[in-house]
Amino acid sequence: MKKINPNLNLKSRFDQEKYLYLTTRGRKTGRPREIEIWFTHHEDRFYVIAEYVTSHWVINLQSDSSVQVRVAGKTFSADARVLKPEREAELVKTVQELSSQKYGWGDGLVVQLTPKQ
Repeated sequence: MKKINPNLNLKSRFDQEKYLYLTTRGRKTGRPREIEIWFTHHEDRFYVIAEYVTSHWVINLQSDSSVQVRVAGKTFSADARVLKPEREAELVKTVQELSSQKYGWGDGLVVQLTPKQ
């Protein structure tokens, strides 16, 4: 069992929300594709974790990183990117621990969603 860092704090205005709705653009059709997914919020960014690197939504956002996010009654545009564990190990670990605290699961490919200003 993974040891959880007690210094991580989930308290944010999004803490009570269970799901985030992520819309990517289909890489073949160009049509919007929405999924409902668990998320964490950390330092003004949102993070989702893909169980499989071959998930269609992951492949779609790698093709077009401009996405739409809907959470807590708000909808906004964001830039999506897959975190690189070899270069961003500490951030990946933090997000996985936050997800484990919130949902009891945090393994997988971490994707960062940065709201556009």
